[in-house]
Order: sequence, then C-alpha cells, then structure tokens
Amino acid sequence: MLRIGGADLCDLLGISPAMLTELKKRGIAVHYTRDAYDLAETVRAYVTHLRGTASGRGGEKQVVSLTTERARLSKEQADTQALKNAKTRGELIEASEVERTWADTLRQVRARILATPARLRAELPDTSPAVFDAMDLALRDTLKDLANADN
Repeated sequence: MLRIGGADLCDLLGISPAMLTELKKRGIAVHYTRDAYDLAETVRAYVTHLRGTASGRGGEKQVVSLTTERARLSKEQADTQALKNAKTRGELIEASEVERTWADTLRQVRARILATPARLRAELPDTSPAVFDAMDLALRDTLKDLANADN
C-alpha cells in the first residue's frame, strides 16, 4: 500500500484540491489520515470513474446533459408515435381538414339562411313583399354582424 499526499495526488491526477475534496466525499479518493491517500486504490477508483464518465462521451455535466437530451428525444419520439397511432385510429384529424369542413358547413348554413325569405315567399303568396324584403335585409345584416364579430 503506497501513501501519497494530497498535493502530490492532485499533481499526479491533474486535478485541483477542490476536485480532490469532491472525489474524497464521493468515495473515489481513498483517504487515510490528514493529507494521506491510498495511491493505488485512489487511482483505480478514479480511472473507473473516468471510464464511466467517458462512456457518456464527456464530463459529468455533459453526461447529465446528454442523459436529459436522450430522455427528451425519447419522449418526443413517443409523442410522435402516439399522434400517429391516434390519427390511424381516427381519433385525430388535421387542423386544415377541420377548418375546411367547418367552412363548408358555414357556407351551407349561410346559403340556407339567405334562401329563407324566398322559400317563405313561395309558401306564403298572400304576404306583402315588403315583409320578405325586410326579413332578407335583417338576415343579411345579422350574417354580416356575425362575420365581423372577430374584428
């Protein structure tokens, strides 16, 4: 068992004293007494630690970042697949399709509303034409107000 001082260990491993303290807290640097470390065990544990960090392709911060990014990517892929599945089951439709369908429906509603005075004129031949003209004007004004309601 070889003992080494903290300053010499920092120099050997190329780390700062603060990093050595952190490694000691995490059990990587094997500490005996004040300023005495087990050289072989510390180097062995430090190499193992570095291999684990390197398998993540970077330092510890990069490993955490990479892990976070992998989790985010995995979630995005799962969400994409869930949307595809919902669309396949007919539970989801494109917004453009909804917009087109609603526009068609509203055009039909408008056409039927505007046709109402003419239809009633045919069904009620004894009614004054002024009534139907007033009804037509009122319906057109209402549709115009509704069309401008967003503005």
